[in-house]
Order: sequence, then C-alpha cells, then structure tokens
Amino acid sequence: MIRDNQHIFNRIMVLIDALIVGASLILAYFVKFYILSPNSGYYLELSYYYDLLPFVVPGYVLIYSFCDIYTSRRTGGRQSEIFDLIKANVIGILALMLYAFNVMRQVNYSRSVMAIFFFLNVFLCSLYRGILRKILKAFRKKGYNIKHVLLVGYSRSAEKYMDRVRENPQWGYNIVGVLDEHVPAGATYHGVKVLGTLGNLEYILPEHKLDEIVIALPLEDYEKLEETVSICEKFGVHTKFVPDYNSVIPTRPYTEDLGGLPVINIRYVPLTNSGNIFIKRLFDIFASLVGIIVTSPLMLVIAILVKVTSKGPIIFKQERVGLHNKTFNMYKFRSMRVQSVKKEKKGWTKRNDPRVTPIGKFIRKTSIDELPQLFNILKGDMSLVGPRPERPQFVEKFMEEIPRYNVKHQVRPGLTGWAQVNGLRGDTSIRKRVEYDIYYIENWTFFFDIRIIIMTFFTGFINKNAY
Repeated sequence: MIRDNQHIFNRIMVLIDALIVGASLILAYFVKFYILSPNSGYYLELSYYYDLLPFVVPGYVLIYSFCDIYTSRRTGGRQSEIFDLIKANVIGILALMLYAFNVMRQVNYSRSVMAIFFFLNVFLCSLYRGILRKILKAFRKKGYNIKHVLLVGYSRSAEKYMDRVRENPQWGYNIVGVLDEHVPAGATYHGVKVLGTLGNLEYILPEHKLDEIVIALPLEDYEKLEETVSICEKFGVHTKFVPDYNSVIPTRPYTEDLGGLPVINIRYVPLTNSGNIFIKRLFDIFASLVGIIVTSPLMLVIAILVKVTSKGPIIFKQERVGLHNKTFNMYKFRSMRVQSVKKEKKGWTKRNDPRVTPIGKFIRKTSIDELPQLFNILKGDMSLVGPRPERPQFVEKFMEEIPRYNVKHQVRPGLTGWAQVNGLRGDTSIRKRVEYDIYYIENWTFFFDIRIIIMTFFTGFINKNAY
C-alpha cells in the first residue's frame, strides 16, 4: 500500500532539489572561473556566492512548489515535467538576479555564473528526475510501488479509464476488480473480474488493501453516487470520480462558484479573456517581427529558387477560414506548378504528388514554404500558435461530419499547433486533429504556447507526414 507514502516521497525530493540547487550555484562558479575563464582577472570570491545560498535554496524549493513540481507525476509525461522545471527556473533566476543586484546591492556578481547556474540546475534536476522515473518503472515491473484500485460502476468512462491504465503500465495501476449492478459476480470486463454489486462495497473495502477507489457510475446509477461516496469516506480510502457525461457535455467543463453553488460551464476558452488576448497578440507581433528579420536571408534565397525553377508567382495565396469563421488569404512559398482554381480546389496534396516541383518538395518537407505566414501573423490574420486553418470547402464538409469542429474557429489559426507537433500533419486523421486543437483551446496558457514553439523546433519542421 502506498496511500501514505507520497508526502514522504515529496520530502525526499525537496531535500534532493535543495542539494542540487546549492551545488549547481557553487559548481557554476568553478565552471566559470576555473574552466571557462581561469585568467579573467578580478572577480568576487566564492564566499560571496555562499551568501546567496540562504536565499537561493529555500527560494527555489518554494518556487518549485508553486509551479507544481512536487505534484504526483505518475500519469504525467516527461516533457511536461521538464517544461515545468524550465518555467520554475526562469522565475527563480529572475528572482535571484533581483535579490543579488538590488537587495544585496552587489553589482559584481557574475552574470555568466548566473547563466551557467540556470542551465546546470535545469539539467541536473531533469537528469535526476529521469533516473527516478526509470527506477520507479523498474520497481513497478517487479510489483512494487503499485496502486491497487477498485472500480465502482461500469460505464463508457470506466471503459476509457481501463483502456488508459492498460495502455500505460508504467503508471503502476492495478485494477483489482469492478462493482457493477448490471452484471453478476464472476463475470469479467477487459479481463477485470466483477466482485459484486455496489451493495457489497462496505464489505469489500475492509477485506482488500486498496489505495484508491474510482467511481465511474453510468448516468442511470447516479442516484447511488451520494451513498457510494459516503461509504468510501467512512473507510478513509482516497476516492476519485470519473464522470459519465461525455455524451451530454462533450468538452472539458469547468466549475465556477455562484455564491457557494458550484455551476458547471460546458467549455472554458482562456483566449476569450481580454488580458490573455492582449498577451498573445503582443507576443505574436514581437515573434513575427523577429522571425521575419532572422529568416529574411533564407526567404530571399527560397524566393529566387522558386522563381528560377518554375513558372509562376513566388508567393501562393490561398483562402482559409480563420477567427470567427472569417476568411483570409494565407501566404506560402509556391511549391506546385501553377494550376487553375478549379483543379487546385479538388483535394489534398498526396504523397509523391506530381504537381509538386523539385524545390517545392524540399520546402514542403522542411516546412520552409510556411515562412511567409509570419506576415499573416504580423497582420493579425493568424497567430504563431493555434489550430491550422482549412479551406472553406473543407470547413463546410468537416462541420457536417465532425462534432465540435467549429470550436477551433474561436481562436486565431496558427503557424504551428498542438496537433502538428504531435505528428498530425498531411494525410492524418482530421478527427484526431480536432481533438488536439480543442485540447489546446481549452488549456491555453502563455507557457503552453512556448512549449509548443520549442517542440516545433524538434518535431514540427521536418515531419514524415509533410509532403
């Protein structure tokens, strides 16, 4: 049983983090002045950096706590954990510089030491957490550190829960059984045995060493929910509720407090908030200007190559549907031979499409053809990050075939997006893309955008589905 071990585990992590933070700062000093710049002349003695430790060590641990570094990562991804660490360290290094230069009023602290400390700390904290994940995974394979779960009720949400657990054995969940009103004891669901009915819950809880109860009642059994929760609370077992309302409310709902009364909103779209819109637009303007300046030599070379290798305009304009279903002309470097509007509207680009020019094949594969969309971003037609825009004829088709497709038009379309960095480009499932787009829309934060931009450099530019 591990229900009481998480707080002990967190204390150990806090202690290790404190040691790493302190060691990283001192190590950064030695890297700077003994390895990189051994003959740099005057610099502050090491004792001055020791003076920072009483602020740095507890400060970083506190920031890590605020950034949810110590929440359970059993079901979380490695990328999200590293991103949260980077976010916490950005806040930490800014706080450290403010403290060193303005509170302690010591302007001779080395900026290089601060920078080295930042990268060292992120690397070492990420490294030890990666090692810890592997150790825990090995333990779980041997049957240790397992969470024993009882599923109360069987519904569509219960099936999804069981599928997730089965697909992710590294989480270390073991579903010991199901309680269900509609199937006799001894039957099985996905290989999990039915132990009895909901009425047996009070007798089963003392007999089984359970870490967690997952209530996944079907809608027709919700009148039993209050009694079920009451029994679980009586025995003090950690209880989770997996609602079975996806068919009724097929989105990520959120709850607001109406004078003490919880009210469920069907959908939360952070980018309807004026402050969030302003932050995202300001970043788009800045990033697009920087992008245009940095890539202008490359765009000039591509423009010349497009012009000299095939007849037609350098820039290809295509009507796309954007924010609030308004159409706009999206810019791309022309990668195909010139064709009539009627032929161009016929369908998707396919693998080994004969219409694609030799240079077009290269710029499509590397996503260089998308660079002119930086001007769309600067104009306000698009954002740096968001759902990819589609042509009007496809929008009409998808709106009829895919529920909630039109939700993606509640935000500006993007040059890159959550679906794209997860490999959903080219001839891939539109339904899956919409799922990822809606997840992005409902979970937007500024740091989520930064994460997608970073992922784009590793997975988004060159992709097997881009052709």
